[in-house]
Amino acid sequence: MSLTTFLVVVNASLMNVAIPTMVDEFDTSITVIQGAVSLYSLVIAALILPAGTLPSRRSPRRVMAVALTAYAGGTLVAAISWNTTILYLGWSLVQGSAAAVIFPLTFTVLTVSYEDDDRAKAFGLLAGVHGIGSTLGPIIGGALTTYASWRWGFSLQIIGAGIILLFVQYVTPNPLSETRSSLDKGGTALSIVGATSLVTGFLLSGKYGWLVERRSFVVGEMQFNPFGTSPSIWFLGVGLLAFAAFVQYERRMERAGKSPLVPLHVLTNRPFLAGVVTYNVRSIVSAGFMFIFPVYLQAVLGYTAFETGLALLPYSIASIVFATFTISWRKYISPKTLVQVGIVCMGAGLLVLYEQTGPGQTIGRMLIPVALYGAGVGLIVAQISNMTMSAVPTANSPEASGVLNVSSSIGFAMGTAVVGSYFLGQFYGGVIDRVLRAEHVTVSTEQRNDLVIALEDAAETATEATQQQFLNRLSPTQRQLLEGIFEAAMFDAQRATLLLLVLVVLLLLIASTFLPRQIPETDDGADHSESPQDSTRDTSEAAVED
Repeated sequence: MSLTTFLVVVNASLMNVAIPTMVDEFDTSITVIQGAVSLYSLVIAALILPAGTLPSRRSPRRVMAVALTAYAGGTLVAAISWNTTILYLGWSLVQGSAAAVIFPLTFTVLTVSYEDDDRAKAFGLLAGVHGIGSTLGPIIGGALTTYASWRWGFSLQIIGAGIILLFVQYVTPNPLSETRSSLDKGGTALSIVGATSLVTGFLLSGKYGWLVERRSFVVGEMQFNPFGTSPSIWFLGVGLLAFAAFVQYERRMERAGKSPLVPLHVLTNRPFLAGVVTYNVRSIVSAGFMFIFPVYLQAVLGYTAFETGLALLPYSIASIVFATFTISWRKYISPKTLVQVGIVCMGAGLLVLYEQTGPGQTIGRMLIPVALYGAGVGLIVAQISNMTMSAVPTANSPEASGVLNVSSSIGFAMGTAVVGSYFLGQFYGGVIDRVLRAEHVTVSTEQRNDLVIALEDAAETATEATQQQFLNRLSPTQRQLLEGIFEAAMFDAQRATLLLLVLVVLLLLIASTFLPRQIPETDDGADHSESPQDSTRDTSEAAVED
């Protein structure tokens, strides 16, 4: 499970550094290649909930083998892709579909394979592996792209998938449910619509605005900005309505005695929901931090992808150490307290980074705050994964894993969109303000916003060659002034965004107050919201035993 997680996480991060090279090789735009990344995330979010329930109906071992084989097939197609259509097919669609199966399956297998402290250690190790994968991804991708080809990033994953297939024999072969129920097609459709709409809304919000349109949204030749609104608010509205309908539909399925995609007692389990919300908000912080920090290191401090990985290494080491070696602490400190201590560590690390932000910042100075942030993540993820999955019966772990992972996917999309758009908005706005002040020009707020949007569009479509042509037309004095403006605007944007992340960390601390103090010791997960069918079944089983 750890090897599989490492493979999928590395895939998600190593290709980001290869985007400029892929743009040149396919003779396309950054938007097209970034579209492949967005579609990959969208496919995962759309399929992760129904895919998470597969171990209830099929052998987890067989599901794992098929998912890994499909993942390797998609990787091969992406590695040999000769145009962006084939790249989208292999990377975004096939790999994304396989990853949607793998992510929740990992949580399910660990839940059914371990108990108590062993389960906590397994989730702690998984959290550390996730951190290492996200850190090593840019380093591996940067090295392969620089010294070989981005295609090797995909090719090596095929070998990794082959190695992991050798270990699939250790996964349990038995379905987690004795009765093989049919797929809940209505619930599946509603969950796909809900997750797809929410993630799409968050992804579009940064560019097109949250409520009022920032720019026209055009698909083909048709513009979609009804009443002057942003498309984001419509996608988000459809997503929320779809999930509301999903809950009602699952309730009707259960009352009719049929098998819902997610049992109602899972959706109404308060300890489980508290864990899901906490996990979701933590995903927002992590996605935001992993978006702005590498950009800041490379765009302002001039670090390479390799040096960026080194700067993030204390985060990875601290997260895996605190995730795996603090499990025994819960004998003396409640898991809820450990989670809250981790949240405080995250906030403290971000505040120290805020105070340090400036031209004199070095890898050495960042070591302590980055490690402190990583220690907080390690404490949180190890405990919260175990607390959340242990709150439901083991038999319902596939459904619970699907809910937890779809929540995390939405959280990551929200973090990237909200924090990323705020960061870039602060940066581009800072550049415009400083240029206007340097030229002693006064413009209206509407004109300033138009300039910000124009600068965003120019930066998105400009290649390195066109940027160099522009710089060559400037005098040395103008070039020096522009470089100073860019640097100062980026420092301000970094500080403002770190403070925004601290506010989200405070929200995370509030969410954590709803967590139970202890992890349930029994298999029923202290589920206080069991369905009538469960009560009847338990009574009849007790009578048979008597």
